[in-house]
Amino acid sequence: MPTLDPIPVTLIDGRETTFGEWAGQVRLVVNVASRCGFTPQYEQLEELQRRYADRGFTVVGFPSNQFLQEFGGDDKIAAYCSATWGVTFPMASKAKVNGRGAHPLFAELTQAPDAQGKAGKVKWNFEKFLVLPDGAVHRFRTSTRPDDPEVVELIEKSLPEQAG
Repeated sequence: MPTLDPIPVTLIDGRETTFGEWAGQVRLVVNVASRCGFTPQYEQLEELQRRYADRGFTVVGFPSNQFLQEFGGDDKIAAYCSATWGVTFPMASKAKVNGRGAHPLFAELTQAPDAQGKAGKVKWNFEKFLVLPDGAVHRFRTSTRPDDPEVVELIEKSLPEQAG
């Protein structure tokens, strides 16, 4: 898989950056939605962010309405995530994750296979892609909770070495 770092990302507040803003970190990319049965996963995502952010980890949320479960605009999404779930991790502007017009990051990430060896389109909200500092991608489907021991173990063993 080519390096993902040069891929542009527009954050929910309108700031332009690239995926490389978090280079060298363990990055958990998740397509999120505000009106989904899996929306309570925001709680575990935020818990991971708070636990590991100072050790070289970040969640990056990508709101998407491809499954018709996301609010209209970025402002409303940002307010909901902050007020309801206390989200502090970076959130991208609403984006498509599949098909024509899919965000370039998801066009690359969806080439990574899941535990059953299946790559391809995102099947539902809250699919997770754990991008390690070396560029390796581990894919977890919606039903795998962000705090699943398999995910947490992979995060912990992949965190960058801490100085001093």
